[in-house]
Amino acid sequence: MTQAAATPVAPDRSGTGGARDRYLDLLRSLALLRVVIYHLFGWPWLTVLFPSMGVMFALAGSLTARSLNRPAADVIRSRLRRLLPPLWLFGAVLLTMMLTAGWNPLKDPDLGTGWTGRAQLLDYVLPVGAPPYPEHLGSASGLLDDTWAEQAAGPLWYLRAYLWFVLLSPLLLRAFRRAPLPTVLAPLALTAVLATGLLRIPGETGNAVTDFAVYGGCWILGFAHQEGTLARVPRYAAVSLSCLVMAVGLWWASGHQGPDGWDLNDIPLAQACWSFGAVVLLLQYSPSWRELPAPLRRWDSWITLSNNRAVTIYLWHNMLIMATVPIIDEAYNLPFLASDRASGLLDSTYGFWMFAVVWPLIAVAVVAFGWVEDVAAGRRARVWPSGPERRRAASRRRA
Repeated sequence: MTQAAATPVAPDRSGTGGARDRYLDLLRSLALLRVVIYHLFGWPWLTVLFPSMGVMFALAGSLTARSLNRPAADVIRSRLRRLLPPLWLFGAVLLTMMLTAGWNPLKDPDLGTGWTGRAQLLDYVLPVGAPPYPEHLGSASGLLDDTWAEQAAGPLWYLRAYLWFVLLSPLLLRAFRRAPLPTVLAPLALTAVLATGLLRIPGETGNAVTDFAVYGGCWILGFAHQEGTLARVPRYAAVSLSCLVMAVGLWWASGHQGPDGWDLNDIPLAQACWSFGAVVLLLQYSPSWRELPAPLRRWDSWITLSNNRAVTIYLWHNMLIMATVPIIDEAYNLPFLASDRASGLLDSTYGFWMFAVVWPLIAVAVVAFGWVEDVAAGRRARVWPSGPERRRAASRRRA
């Protein structure tokens, strides 16, 4: 048994035992909603309003730390079992679409030649690296923009980062228990070293290390939340220091803006600082709800659904956003939209219609592909899991 498994874990702060913490479920649902809206409209200020990826990594880190009271190998195997089947299904569909559209990975100069290029395709099986895809495929005047493959594969970076966080979690948790503060601050320090150019790592390896550094602090804050360490920090100190870190992030962003201005996704150090501080605030004030408060209960089923299908929604949403374009474009052929005034009105409200159409498409994806998440987790497959699961065996191992 590893040390991580042998070390006693602090009691679950939620007081719910095996029940879900609905506050954390709410945060995950908000994070997914913000991701979809951001990829729809591209508003840079959304990255400041709510740092979705930092929140998602923190929640995943908390759940992983909770699981590590079991042998580390079992936990890693369980997490991979939940992660990989949804990726395999998505990858099979995406690869089929790209190959049908004319992409030949064996002749793609960006992938290299021989076994080097072929080996990169294995990242669709186990995403230790970046799964390959063509930057341009098809015609810019075709049914979809010629960057559709790149946009569809965009979310896969999260799975690569998640995989490496899971693989390294036993070591990270051991380090956190021995030296909490240095461990939680180390990713911020590494991000600063990379952002200032003191260390340069080229290519996809550099991208992977940057992602790990930017969100590593959030993942380890999930450890601190689960272990109860964050709750022991005086609230005034946690709030003051987190606000200071967030202020440093905004200060850095003000002088290092990318092509989209205040979009923190283009400014790694600002993203790391802002996400870190926001996660501290959100978890420090964590109320650990056994059930949602009365004003939020109307959304209970949707929050439950989005949590049960979080991987499906995240993987497929970009592709479905692109699918809204040819659907909405068909409206221009309707007789009552033939006039310039009517078509101009549709032009001016195009974003709204994309927002309206993408949710039914996401619902279709949940029904068509979401059951894979149940099978991967060893649960009974459900088409629309918006309510509590009826457990068939009390002895089922909790992951």
